[in-house]
Amino acid sequence: MIATRRMTVEGLDTSVLVGGSGRPGEAVVFVHGNPDAGSDWMPLMTRIAEVATVVAPDLPGFGNADPRPDGDYNIYSYARFLDGVISRLGIDRVHLVAHDFGGPFAAAWAADHPQKVASVTFINTGVLLGYRWHRMARIWQTPVLGELAMRAVNPRAAVKVLSQENPGLSLAWVQTIVGHLVPKKTRRAVLRLYRATRQGDMEQLAARLRQHDHDALVLFGDADAYIPVEQAHRQVQVFPRVDIRVLPGLGHWCWLENTEVVAGHLLAFLKERVR
Repeated sequence: MIATRRMTVEGLDTSVLVGGSGRPGEAVVFVHGNPDAGSDWMPLMTRIAEVATVVAPDLPGFGNADPRPDGDYNIYSYARFLDGVISRLGIDRVHLVAHDFGGPFAAAWAADHPQKVASVTFINTGVLLGYRWHRMARIWQTPVLGELAMRAVNPRAAVKVLSQENPGLSLAWVQTIVGHLVPKKTRRAVLRLYRATRQGDMEQLAARLRQHDHDALVLFGDADAYIPVEQAHRQVQVFPRVDIRVLPGLGHWCWLENTEVVAGHLLAFLKERVR
C-alpha cells in the first residue's frame, strides 16, 4: 500500500507518497520535474513497491508542497529539500529515479551525498550537457515575456498544445499535467527555476559525479518534444558504466504512455541492486 504523509522540511509543508515492502533504510526515491507532482509517479511506484520501499515527495512550489517564501528556486535548493525528506525518513541507501528537471535535482543531491547513492535512473532527463532549451523554456527564461506567458496560460489551449506535442499521452494525463501549472505558486517557481539554472551547473555536476561512477540506467523515449534523445547518450560522460535504453516512439512522459515497458526495464535494473 502507498500512503500520503504530510511532512515539514525546511519549514515548508509537503506531501510525500511512501509505501512498498523493502528493508528499513533503503528506498527508491522518485524525483519529479516541471510541472509535475509526486503523484504522477504512481503507475511506476505501484510496480516497484513489489520489491522495494518507494518514496515520492512533492517539491517546493509544485503539487501539494508550499512555495518558498524566499523565492530560492534552483537545483541546489531542491537538492537540499530532497535531502531533508530522505533524512526525515531515515533512508541511507537511495535508488534515485528522476524525470525532467528532477534529473538535475537528483544529480545535485547525489553529488553531495555519494555515499548514500545506491543507483541512479534517469527517465527522459539527465545531467544535460550542451543542451539547447526548448522554445517554451526560452520564453520562461526571458524577463517580462515569461511573466506574460504565465499569465496567459489557458487550460483548454494548453491541453491542445500538450496533446499535439505528446500524442501518446491519454487525455486524462494531459489534463492532469496542465492542471499542475495552474496554481500561481507553481508558475512563479517555474520562472525562477529556469532563470536560475546555467549550463555551468551541469558541467560541474558531471565532473563531480564522474568520479564515483555510480550504477546508472537511462530510459529515454525518442519522441521527446523537449529534450533530444542525444542527451541520453551524453550521460556516459557522467556515469561511465551507464546502461542506456532508448524507447522507440515514446515521448517525454514515457512511463505514462507505456507503463509496462518502462516498469519492465526499471524492475529488472532495481532487482539486481536492491538488497
